Amino acid sequence: MNCLVCKSGKMIDSIETYFAKLNGGYVIIENVPCKKCEQCGEILFSASTIEKIEDLLEMYKKVYSKIFIIDYQKAA
Repeated sequence: MNCLVCKSGKMIDSIETYFAKLNGGYVIIENVPCKKCEQCGEILFSASTIEKIEDLLEMYKKVYSKIFIIDYQKAA
């Protein structure tokens, strides 16, 4: 699959960190599977991964803290 942004880079399987601002704090989700462009670095998460991220954010939104760091592999 070619990159949707630069059009010439190849998308390869990778693991990245996802950052979100939530309730005045931040959630950092580590080890999230994705596709990443070898050329420009563009990151693409699958629909199922986005759904799991949204579920995690909804769960942690109920517990207030300034910073949460979650390991995707252990939480999903």
